[in-house]
Amino acid sequence: MKSILFFFLLVSTFSFSQKKKPVEKIDSIAYYNNLRDVNVKANKYKDALHYTQKAIQYSKINHNTDALINENFSLGKLYYDVKKYDDALKYFNNCLSLSKTITPNSLQATAYYYLGMCFMQKRSYTNAKYNFDQAESLYNTLEIIDHADLINLQRGIIYKSEKNYDLASTLFNQIIVKPDSPSILDSKSEALYQIGTIEMAQNRNNLALTYFNKALALNSKSKNLEQKSAILLALSTVYEKMLDRNSAYSYLKQHTNLKESISIIDNEKLGVDDYENFKESERLKEIKQINEEAKQQEKASKFSKLISILAIALISILSLLSLSLYKNNIIRTQSNKLLEEKNKELIIAKEKVEKASNARSEFLSTVSHELRTPLNAINGITHLLLEENPKKSQMQYLESLQYSGNYLTKFINDILEINKIDSSKIQIEHINFNLKQLVENIQSSLKELAVENDNSFNFNIDTEIPNYLIGDPTKLSQILMNLINNALKFTHDGEVTVTTKLVSVRDKKAFVYFEVKDNGIGIPEDKFESVFDSFSQGSIDINRKYGGTGLGLTIVRKLVRLLGGKINLESKVNEGSTFSFELPFKISKRIQDTDKKETAINTIAFVNKKILVVEDNKINQMITKKMLNNKGIECEIIDNGEDAIEACKTNQYDLILMDVHLPGINGTIATQEIRKFDTKTPVIALTAISLNENREMLLSYGMNDVITKPFVPEDFYIAIAKYI
Repeated sequence: MKSILFFFLLVSTFSFSQKKKPVEKIDSIAYYNNLRDVNVKANKYKDALHYTQKAIQYSKINHNTDALINENFSLGKLYYDVKKYDDALKYFNNCLSLSKTITPNSLQATAYYYLGMCFMQKRSYTNAKYNFDQAESLYNTLEIIDHADLINLQRGIIYKSEKNYDLASTLFNQIIVKPDSPSILDSKSEALYQIGTIEMAQNRNNLALTYFNKALALNSKSKNLEQKSAILLALSTVYEKMLDRNSAYSYLKQHTNLKESISIIDNEKLGVDDYENFKESERLKEIKQINEEAKQQEKASKFSKLISILAIALISILSLLSLSLYKNNIIRTQSNKLLEEKNKELIIAKEKVEKASNARSEFLSTVSHELRTPLNAINGITHLLLEENPKKSQMQYLESLQYSGNYLTKFINDILEINKIDSSKIQIEHINFNLKQLVENIQSSLKELAVENDNSFNFNIDTEIPNYLIGDPTKLSQILMNLINNALKFTHDGEVTVTTKLVSVRDKKAFVYFEVKDNGIGIPEDKFESVFDSFSQGSIDINRKYGGTGLGLTIVRKLVRLLGGKINLESKVNEGSTFSFELPFKISKRIQDTDKKETAINTIAFVNKKILVVEDNKINQMITKKMLNNKGIECEIIDNGEDAIEACKTNQYDLILMDVHLPGINGTIATQEIRKFDTKTPVIALTAISLNENREMLLSYGMNDVITKPFVPEDFYIAIAKYI
């Protein structure tokens, strides 16, 4: 037995001495990868290429297939970044060739994508299309959706090269209508640029100019210099075609300067001499490596007989040990199966919860959306009846009906607001505004409610707060209006105080503290969390006595979090409540004129104007026509998109009111078709806007403005006056 143990120890020692070196090599792979990343950040691509080649050599020595796949991909990506597309093709193909024996993964899909991009640069569109198809197939199998827009963008460019402009435009428009986010900015800019080139190719120069300017505006948010250079050249070309030679020369000069800058940057990454020297040094290293491998092979053959003998002995000993390991393996297998079953149960439970949450959001969104159309009819008819001098005995009923309609409208808007926040479809604005003016406007709008409940209503505004800030005044107003409205509603014969105070200024940001304090009924401590839940008001008695939807504080907490703050609550029953939060704002020197809204209505300008109303709902047709006729406007009603297009071809209108949801083709497509032959007539969208719609998406189809149903009559007339 002692001799066997000694023999086993001898074999183990020998094996360890043989394996020690490869472990060191594996560590070297990580070391060279780190050096590569450091040099890429420092823009030293020659050194980055060198260290990646070193990592490939160590991967080969250790027979580490996974590392070899990754390093070949990394080397291909480096060559792609320095625009050496033939070399990039070689290493991406090496990566895929080595990956044939392993389970499909995202690296393979990405390698196919970059192969397609290399062929796009070489104008080999057939090969590019094949590789994009392979990439998309793998992404779909792996359920990865992040690259769908990138692939569709390249497909659109291929269709454009084949002069299949309709298919290309469809793919580009799918990208353009998506909400702005850092991950899609480049794709949206490129899609706008590509549509511009299509319009320019068809001599629609004004449309092309519009798309190029939109592309340039989006490009300014990223650092894609190549894209910017192409857009500037396109702008120069389109101005040349429009005979605006000054603008053409200006953009051409910008393009030339930028192209020189890009060339300098590319040379800094990897100059021509650096590249040739690197290729030659790598060739010599490869020859040296082959010679070393031959020597190692010769040395290894001398040990082969000894290793074979030791291996046989080792197998014999391991056979004895396998009996004891067999039982342990059975126990481990049973444990793994149990864990797998539990894991499956957890996954199923998680999927059920996600489905239930999605179903709830979709249901609430659908219900709130479907209620808007009949609610618009209720509000509109009430407005018309109040304008027709009703009897005194009828006024109470009509005013109650108007109040109920406004209450229901607010309730539906609150539901849609919460769904937008929960589904991450809400967008935060960053515009200039005057905080002091905003607070004063809120005070003026709520004075009547304060008087109603005999409350003292005070505002303390810190004079140290900068005059102009950059942020989202709409959402800030929503937060303050909800908090102050609650304070005034739950306080009678008391005092409500609103305080805004500058906490600090650092990194060109002002940190402002907001506080809404009352001495009303207060909130029990055990209800501090539940009052922020949807449809919660503390108790049924409070709901019956004071009314309300129970959604205000839910929206407040969600919006405060979105803006970078946290809502705090202090309260005692019958002593009052204090809600407070702190938000950061960038400091601005002055407010932009574009932030000011025109509210005056010139009704004289309405007389004898002709408006086309495209609306399929009979009641809404009647209400809209009556409201327009009351202002002296001629009105023509059409209930579908197809007839609306034909009417616009044969008639001249001062304005078009276009419902979005129509039988047949919808309002957005109808507007697109009208814009092909009429780019001047203003088009305003009428829509019961849903969770999946937004203003920017509708405007991208050629509409000038959006009126949301149910609309306030004054806002309706203001929007019309703006364009007539």
